[in-house]
Amino acid sequence: MKQKPQAVIFDLGKVLVDFDYGIAARKLAARCEMVADKVHHYISQSPLLAHYETGQLTRQQFFTQICKATGYAGALEEFGEFFSDIFFPIEPMVELQAKLRTNGLPTYIFSNTNDLAVAHIRRNFPFFSKFDGYILSYEVGAMKPDAKIYEAMEEMAGHRGAELLYLDDRPENVEAGRARGWRVILQESPEKTLAEIERIGLLD
Repeated sequence: MKQKPQAVIFDLGKVLVDFDYGIAARKLAARCEMVADKVHHYISQSPLLAHYETGQLTRQQFFTQICKATGYAGALEEFGEFFSDIFFPIEPMVELQAKLRTNGLPTYIFSNTNDLAVAHIRRNFPFFSKFDGYILSYEVGAMKPDAKIYEAMEEMAGHRGAELLYLDDRPENVEAGRARGWRVILQESPEKTLAEIERIGLLD
């Protein structure tokens, strides 16, 4: 029988919170020279977001680039609210983390993200403060599936290999964890993830 994991690592987007950049795009477009679909595509598909989420751009630099590309006419504070108010908690997963914590299992957030999103989630979702640690791409200077960010997670957790259980919705990120010997669950739905957690015996 396999030893139970000693810590559980949660991706943030599409695991603990759902999100929709379309919401931001529609709000931003009202203050832009670009229609919402093009704003959405620019935010989600251009290299700009990756540069921001790996710490290569500050919040101000990201905002300046967005304004230059889209003609956005608002202030940074307004932009920040529009850009980051796109998240909804995935309640069964939030409840899962609370149960694991009650059972004494350390839990961590491991996310490709940016400081605007994290500030918004920290303000609006109390569950975010209930983790033992946070490895965030913009702080580490690398994004999953880059090995550098996985090494940072191992160092913070003080565990390696099968001692770690990792939940993520992106196959390439899960595979990078599996390659390091981590136990992994590809999140396809909260129901499937919860069933697998139950099977592993972490809710006993």
